[in-house]
Amino acid sequence: MAKPAIYYTTPIYYVNDRPHIGHAYTSLATDVLARFKRLDGHEVFFLTGTDEHGQKVEKAAQDAGEDPQAFTDRVSQAFRDLTVTMGFSNDDFIRTTEPRHKAACVALWTVLAERGEIYLGDYEGWYAVRDEAFYGPDELVERDGVKFAPTGAPVEWVREPSYFFRLGKWLPELLRRFDLPEGDAERIEILPESRRNEVRAFIQQGLKDFADRPEKLDLSVSRTSFKWGVKVPGDEAHVMYVWVDALTNYITAAGYPDTNAPRWKFWPADVHVVGKDIVRFHTIYWPALLLAAGLPAPRRVFAHGWWTNEGQKISKSLGNVIDPVALVEEFGLDAVRYFLLREVPFGQDGDFSRKALVNRLNGELADALGNLANRVLSLIQRNCEGKLPEAGDPAVGGALMAGIAALPGQVRDRLDRQEFHLALDVVMASVRDANAYITVEAPWALKKTDPVRMAAVLRHLHTALRCHATLLQPFMPGTAGAMLDQLAVPGDARAMADLDMPLPGGIPLPPPAPLFRKIDLAAA
Repeated sequence: MAKPAIYYTTPIYYVNDRPHIGHAYTSLATDVLARFKRLDGHEVFFLTGTDEHGQKVEKAAQDAGEDPQAFTDRVSQAFRDLTVTMGFSNDDFIRTTEPRHKAACVALWTVLAERGEIYLGDYEGWYAVRDEAFYGPDELVERDGVKFAPTGAPVEWVREPSYFFRLGKWLPELLRRFDLPEGDAERIEILPESRRNEVRAFIQQGLKDFADRPEKLDLSVSRTSFKWGVKVPGDEAHVMYVWVDALTNYITAAGYPDTNAPRWKFWPADVHVVGKDIVRFHTIYWPALLLAAGLPAPRRVFAHGWWTNEGQKISKSLGNVIDPVALVEEFGLDAVRYFLLREVPFGQDGDFSRKALVNRLNGELADALGNLANRVLSLIQRNCEGKLPEAGDPAVGGALMAGIAALPGQVRDRLDRQEFHLALDVVMASVRDANAYITVEAPWALKKTDPVRMAAVLRHLHTALRCHATLLQPFMPGTAGAMLDQLAVPGDARAMADLDMPLPGGIPLPPPAPLFRKIDLAAA
């Protein structure tokens, strides 16, 4: 029976600046999910891309002395290059300046207008250009007579004609879907739980504050004060609000408005992976727009936390922005990929530290996993003529092999909840068990006293390493692939299901080679 198709997305990244560690982190998490599900037999569609419209981009292009399209072409390419540098396996890279996306936006707008979900009015309110968002008076902070959004962005009072989306009408339905039981097809899940509570409280407060004037909850969805955006069909004095434009990318790439397109089978998205700063847009505006258009809402939105740098908030003014490309050049791609998802629970804020990265690389990867692989493969070379021993007595494997049998399911369960650090934790716990097993069994001594048991022990350790390497492929594709090469696992036998098919005894194993290089912390 075929497993269900799965759709994972990153947010599309705003092109007013170059990519940084936050962009790499979001896409890396999504990449690991996509890679794991492919290994687990699912057909996966993984989307990323760039958000290229809006007042902020228009201004950034002006400041750079460039035409907006030339500016977005240049900066978008930097994000596309990052997918290569970080080894991401995205199936598509969407740009909101593409014709297919503009057509999808126009189609969605037209459906909403025909259904009476959009109407023309006038808008006035506090607007932050940096956030491309309006804020209520109670959300503002005033310093030295200047008003700021809760994000710290300065705001200005804006009054202009605007089209509105009847958001308020859909808020009770969103609350109902947030509270449906797990497994219900209409449930919209928000993780972590703290973000769900935050979104629910925001909606409930809005419904309470404007119970007598529900139109105050409606969303302004067009602007006339700038031109760089998707034109509103039938009224080109207006451009679509950048978030309506941006969020539509997820269905553009799935083929919308052609719901018979091959990719439409992937919709609705299984997980939108986003930063916590944009959770409101993805859990309120986006599902409301979809439901109003008669389309399925996404199944889950997961909002991760932010990174600091050695305890300091990351900012250009402090000069402490972390460049993921520079990190990869210094420490290696797989070490960086492993560290970013191992160090901090996904969903919480985390502090980037070079010391912590080096300690993870040296301790868990080099000393624990790398050393285990080298010891086992060297023992097979010396004591088994460099050939994989035949399958031995299962009882010799004991608790180690019972743990190996359970390990794929444990990793699957944790990744299904986006608990990346726990998925890696159970793998590394198994690596420690294997290191303890080899110490207790001492196969180097069994060569003289019980060569049959020695062969069984080494075969069990090879099986354990194969399982570890298979499960680590989504996190460290290059290193895990090299490890599977050394274990002589064929290229077409590296999926999850292949773990149930033992390799034949007697196949030659190549000589082992170091998988990780240790880093001198003092020199790093």
